[in-house]
Amino acid sequence: METQGNSAELQLIGMSCVNCAGKIEKTLNGLPGVTATVNFATEKAQVNLGDSPLTVGNLIKTIQELGYQAFEVNSEVDAQKIKEEAAAEYRKELRLFIVSAILTAPFLVEMAMMLTGAAHEMIPRWVQWILATPVQFWVGWRFYRGSYYALKSGSANMDVLVALGTTMAYGLSAVMTVMDWHHHHVYFEASTAVITLILLGKLMESRAKGKTSEAVEGLLRLQPKQAMVERNGEVVALDITELVAGDIVIVKNGESIPVDGLVVQGVSSVDESMLTGESMPVQKGIDDRVYAATLNQEGSLRIKATGVGSKTQLAQIIKIVTTAQGSKAPIQRLADKISAVFVPVVVGISVLTFIGTWLWTGDLTMALISSVSVLVIACPCALGLATPTAVVVGIGKGAQAGVLFRDAKALELAEKIDILVLDKTGTITEGKPVVTEIHVTAGQDRNQVLSFAASLEAGSSHPLAHAILEEARKEGLSLHTVQNFKSVMGQGVEGQIGNQSLKLGRSAWVAPEFSLNQDLLKELESKGQTLMVLADEARVLGYIAVADRIRESSKEAIAEIQKRGVKVMMLTGDNEGTAREISRQAGITDFKHSVKPADKANVIVTLKRKKLRVAMVGDGINDAPALAMADVSFSMSSGTDIAIETADVTLMKNDLRSVAQAIQLSHLTLKKIRQNLFFAFIYNVLGIPLAALGMLNPVIAGAAMAMSSVSVVSNSLLLKRKKI
Repeated sequence: METQGNSAELQLIGMSCVNCAGKIEKTLNGLPGVTATVNFATEKAQVNLGDSPLTVGNLIKTIQELGYQAFEVNSEVDAQKIKEEAAAEYRKELRLFIVSAILTAPFLVEMAMMLTGAAHEMIPRWVQWILATPVQFWVGWRFYRGSYYALKSGSANMDVLVALGTTMAYGLSAVMTVMDWHHHHVYFEASTAVITLILLGKLMESRAKGKTSEAVEGLLRLQPKQAMVERNGEVVALDITELVAGDIVIVKNGESIPVDGLVVQGVSSVDESMLTGESMPVQKGIDDRVYAATLNQEGSLRIKATGVGSKTQLAQIIKIVTTAQGSKAPIQRLADKISAVFVPVVVGISVLTFIGTWLWTGDLTMALISSVSVLVIACPCALGLATPTAVVVGIGKGAQAGVLFRDAKALELAEKIDILVLDKTGTITEGKPVVTEIHVTAGQDRNQVLSFAASLEAGSSHPLAHAILEEARKEGLSLHTVQNFKSVMGQGVEGQIGNQSLKLGRSAWVAPEFSLNQDLLKELESKGQTLMVLADEARVLGYIAVADRIRESSKEAIAEIQKRGVKVMMLTGDNEGTAREISRQAGITDFKHSVKPADKANVIVTLKRKKLRVAMVGDGINDAPALAMADVSFSMSSGTDIAIETADVTLMKNDLRSVAQAIQLSHLTLKKIRQNLFFAFIYNVLGIPLAALGMLNPVIAGAAMAMSSVSVVSNSLLLKRKKI
């Protein structure tokens, strides 16, 4: 099925180096209305067709004309197909390598004998020619094919270097064999060994690259393939692809939950660590929400499916992670620019090496071997893999910890932030206010004051109202009928219970003419509590203090973030006393109080004008404008959809320690990228001059080139062992 006017993900087949990825990306971006990013490490293209009249079929045809294969990835079935085809391709490559290694083995034996001082050319030249020919033109055909398409499109890649280098060694050796020039050494062993070693390197690279995506594969494996579903009064086993929203699914003890849904019967504890990174199981009962791929640890649950297939939270997480892994970090631009001109420059150096060595020494053979060594050792693969492999591993590791980066840019910038701005409610605090104290005036009954307050708040949706209602429910108090109910925005509520006209809310609005207990007001405010006053027409009946408690982990997380040299600021709409107390408890010295929702974005803009790189953490719809203005934005997963859509990083746990983890992961990933880029640059900076000076045999050069890419990928994989 062809997709039009939206985004698509394409699996690419046949890329040999980063220049191939660059060529495909440049071609796709040259099509009308198309924007694309090609990732050499994941071998995928993220394409946005926008308003383009083209279809995915058109894009695939364009890619095929460049000499590569592609198909669209849009489901778990496709992901499995990719895995199976990759495994089949790997087996095919392995067979080719075995054939190539068998044909190359005699040359390696002869080279070993030569090093021990044995007679020169133990294998007759015509036998060497016979052994080398299938390696050069059958096993090595891919390099000729790749070179043809690369040169046809006006670019050059690794295939050009390998084909040119090995052909020069093979061709000269063949001429010497035909002409019977025994005074010149033949280099069939160089061409065959280089091709064999490059194949070995590619096999090792492919195996290592496959391990970089294990995090996503692990998520895919978590979801069961079948589910027990109630259909027509019977319980039947169905493939999860057959499930629809509204189905009643039965999940027994120890089974994985196959859908997102609501519990309609049963009580159990569910392990959600695969989604949130939180190790403690979560208690579930009737009307509680459960998610696909989480593990039912005890008891049996009947679940009404609300999300199946691609509509589950697991599917959304996988989509976010795979899209992010395919994106490019800003630091990769340098490597891309160098890779774009790398091959032509290397060919130029090889030509100069050939001419210079021949003129300087007068030895044609030495000139040829030195120029071949330059071609073989110089490959932009390590440079091209340096950044994307580390990004893939880093983003996958983040997903396992419940930290979802939307793209590689967010992963890179997270370690560079100067100041972290925190919304108070639901971020530093639990976001669930509770009644902490109730004080009544002389002659009033505590239970009656709480009952009156809860009755008034029954008509309000404010979080403080929920706190009072919950307190009345816990104490088993009955509610009264309220007449003439009215809610005044930002002030409180009022209504009539029996013959009494009551008001509940801010003291200045409820009882401006009454004498209030100022000592009590100051004491409660100093504790960071919100005070509501209940009064009738004649007097104050009581005071109810409500507080949104700070999360247990907030102080620890903020201290950890500050240790990294990041300043922390808190924004809140609360009064100065409450803001000061919460900031004190959290260990924050910089805060702004009485900040209206519309002003949060202005605070971010002001900080950015001071040349600070700003990050923002929020969880509500009121935070969306501020999140959008920040350089890096974090959203709690309990937040509204709009906040999550706006954020660069989604935190699956409602815990600020996840922000510290994100910053730590960014630091570790950038460290790996810098190491990889250093290794790749140093490898070429040292290797090319040594080859040009005739100090590297082509076989050694080929082995070094093959191992350079493997070393970069392996270094990226070490990131998986790091603790965040």
